[in-house]
Amino acid sequence: MEDYHKPDQQTVQALRNIATRLRINSIKATTAAGSGHPTSCCSVAEIMSVLFFHTMKYRPEDPRNPNNDRFILSKGHAAPVLYAVWAETGYLKENELLNLRKVDSILEGHPVPKQQFVDVATGSLGQGLGAACGMAYTGKYFDKASYRVFCLLGDGELSEGSVWEAMAFASYYQLDNLVAILDINRLGQSDPAPLQHHVEKYQRRCEAFGWHAIIVDGHSVEELCKVLSQPRHQPLAIIAKTIKGKGIPAAEDKMGWHGKPLAKDMADSVIKELQSRIINCNKRLYPAPPNEDASPVSLRNIRMPSAPSYKPGDKIATRKAYGMALAKLGRYNEHVVALDGDTKNSTFSELFKNEHPNRYVECYIAEQNMVSVAIGCAVRDRNVVFASTFATFFTRAYDQLRMAAISESNINLCGSHCGVSIGEDGPSQMGLEDLAMFRAIPTATVFYPSDGVSTEKAVELAANTKGLCFIRTSRPENNIIYNCNEDFHVGQAKVVYKTNDDHVTVIGAGVTLHEALAAAEQLKKERINIRVIDPFTIKPLDSKTIIDNARATRGRIITVEDHYYEG
Repeated sequence: MEDYHKPDQQTVQALRNIATRLRINSIKATTAAGSGHPTSCCSVAEIMSVLFFHTMKYRPEDPRNPNNDRFILSKGHAAPVLYAVWAETGYLKENELLNLRKVDSILEGHPVPKQQFVDVATGSLGQGLGAACGMAYTGKYFDKASYRVFCLLGDGELSEGSVWEAMAFASYYQLDNLVAILDINRLGQSDPAPLQHHVEKYQRRCEAFGWHAIIVDGHSVEELCKVLSQPRHQPLAIIAKTIKGKGIPAAEDKMGWHGKPLAKDMADSVIKELQSRIINCNKRLYPAPPNEDASPVSLRNIRMPSAPSYKPGDKIATRKAYGMALAKLGRYNEHVVALDGDTKNSTFSELFKNEHPNRYVECYIAEQNMVSVAIGCAVRDRNVVFASTFATFFTRAYDQLRMAAISESNINLCGSHCGVSIGEDGPSQMGLEDLAMFRAIPTATVFYPSDGVSTEKAVELAANTKGLCFIRTSRPENNIIYNCNEDFHVGQAKVVYKTNDDHVTVIGAGVTLHEALAAAEQLKKERINIRVIDPFTIKPLDSKTIIDNARATRGRIITVEDHYYEG
């Protein structure tokens, strides 16, 4: 710590004053809203003051500047204190804070990216650190820039397994540009947190996961300044012992106050007392500007360099075609990155890794964290991100997928081994819920390619489609159906087999499309003609093509699906 310069008394007092104002504005906003979490805000006031006005380097007028240090409020219910910080910087007007939780305000009850100073939505607890890992990995290994990533977690969410998946990831990849601050305020929503104020137990857990862990008084500006100035050679966990409701005498360290705003008369009394603690000092604190070393990135027009090269009569599994397409896309687009959950030799993302090892991230068998890391890697449009595993294993990351949509994230997911066509492996390996799951996500586009050509087109389209994209791939090898110059579009189905006298329209995708085509050939011998449609995307579905062709077959439609009925 030879290089540590202790802040002067004016700076210390200015930081204390900011912390007090953050408490005041958090109380005012939640009382005006009639709901919110003032006690959860009050426990982190000094942490937020020191982070934003002493430690972090950023341009407050440009919150998404690629050079800025990043901040993730994993304990998203403390959103009012985050908004109060941005009012303190001058980015928000202080009177805007009184619109908290109103239907026409961007200041929602939990952070969302419609606020320019928010990168990922939080509030479903246990997910912020995984996204922070993705941002830190991007900063260290892809951008090779000096920005740092700070994540503030509550002690309640430390019961979530996803937090510890992220802790393991960060230490394995030596993310020394990542700082996690644990707000150990002892109290959860309905009960004390399991370890309460046993901060040394938290320290041992973090150290066991490969982090440098330091215990501090979370209300001491001096201690926070010192620990946040330390040089690091591994991820840093700051275990901040705090008091929930600090500054609200009736609520300090008391159960029964979680998520409860103060009544107006009580709020007025508390605010008056807090205002009396503000000691005038002549120092005005401004954030330090960041180093300008994150290169500009353009993710426009991510295209394949050439058409697919499959030939009629070729056979290939769509899972392998995915890996080949991803490697090809990465060959000519340096910001395409791939993640996998230790299934790369099944999903064939290993083909990407073999060609582009520095842009492949192995996330191991931690699918929740893999999705969160993908979200973090995609933040601020730094990368085009693809993540793959068996389709069925995305079910355990459904909350992360749901939050990705709320985060307005552009991530691409590939689920292999879908349906009952992998029957030998048994139901635990079969993707039978994935279509229902992804179709329920508002921003999702669901691709279900049926051959190598359409798979390559799906990968290219996904890279250029906003929102979540899911590509469903299969294990069996099947024939190439399409010419390599076939044009594909999101929401556009293909009629792959028809006559002038079809009795019924049959819709299949993936392996069932090939079964439908085989059935068409067999039925033709029996003088029964059927029309076969490949939907290509299951969401959006090409309703017009389906209805038009159904009319031509007198309203008769058969769907052949490799999925549970609800999909």
